[in-house]
Amino acid sequence: MNMIEDAELRELLQRLRRFALWLTRNASSADDLVQATLERALSRWSSKGDGNLRAWLFAILYRQFLDGQRRARRHARLLEIFGGRTEEAPSTEDLVVNQATLEAFGRLPAEQRALLLLVSVEGLSYKEAADTLGIPIGTVMSRLSRARKALRELAEGEMSNPHLRVLK
Repeated sequence: MNMIEDAELRELLQRLRRFALWLTRNASSADDLVQATLERALSRWSSKGDGNLRAWLFAILYRQFLDGQRRARRHARLLEIFGGRTEEAPSTEDLVVNQATLEAFGRLPAEQRALLLLVSVEGLSYKEAADTLGIPIGTVMSRLSRARKALRELAEGEMSNPHLRVLK
């Protein structure tokens, strides 16, 4: 790794953490995911090739996230089989109108959040996003369209029916 790549890698840390935070919805899990991503990237640095470092790192992070999700589901199934109990996440408190879009974004499936983050926030092209997620570019375009529509519908639903508590 040369000095230019080192500086670029350091610059991407904040973006990787932001992406991981939206995927995991938990700061410590996001930090763990970024660390695992960097460990994987550094161990495979020689096989990186001349491609886009940013897209390569996002691809590693996303695959690490998916692997973690699969492990968690397997673990939950094993607990159920052996009579253990799985803990469910607490219900989300309703947010005020100015946070509706952010709340709606958080409720999108991980695949939709990942696409919206990579294309809309991180600025990856459709091709780079397709390479990152390992799916065809046409699938990126259709999933992105559905993700934007779902976000719009969720946000508009929240905004038209805000759950405000009446104080006396």
